[in-house]
Amino acid sequence: MPDLDGANGYRGAVAARAAGITYRQLDYWARTALVEPTVRGAAGSGTQRLYGFRDILVLKLVKRLLDTGISLQQIRTAINQLRESGINDLAQTTLMSDGASVYLCTSNDEVIDLVSRGQGVFGIAVGKVLREVENSLVDLDSVVTDPADELAARRASRKAV
Repeated sequence: MPDLDGANGYRGAVAARAAGITYRQLDYWARTALVEPTVRGAAGSGTQRLYGFRDILVLKLVKRLLDTGISLQQIRTAINQLRESGINDLAQTTLMSDGASVYLCTSNDEVIDLVSRGQGVFGIAVGKVLREVENSLVDLDSVVTDPADELAARRASRKAV
């Protein structure tokens, strides 16, 4: 696994890479409370956010939903509903959408009911995304040599010039 901070969380740069998003997206989503780090939030200048595994999973889900054309507003609603539903076993969950709404499906009956209404839907199996995040974090262990995030690297390169 990639380097964990002492509080057992992943730094922002590692979380962003594992989720397949930019550090800028990660920062925006944290500042707007879409996906906030649960291990340690930013507490002023110089502190680093630390993301837990579940946080990275949610980041990856948000990315997948954006890639399918769902608006960020609808994604916010879906993520909030997912949090409020209290589901602990995300691996058995599927998110579906008709392009306007996002549906939470936890059984085959729900999926059948949605499809039988004649609406075109797509599904994201959360268990599959969970395994992809695990694999990304393992792969990043061999790639990540500099723990600095991409923003810090840009700042350092600007100062060097």
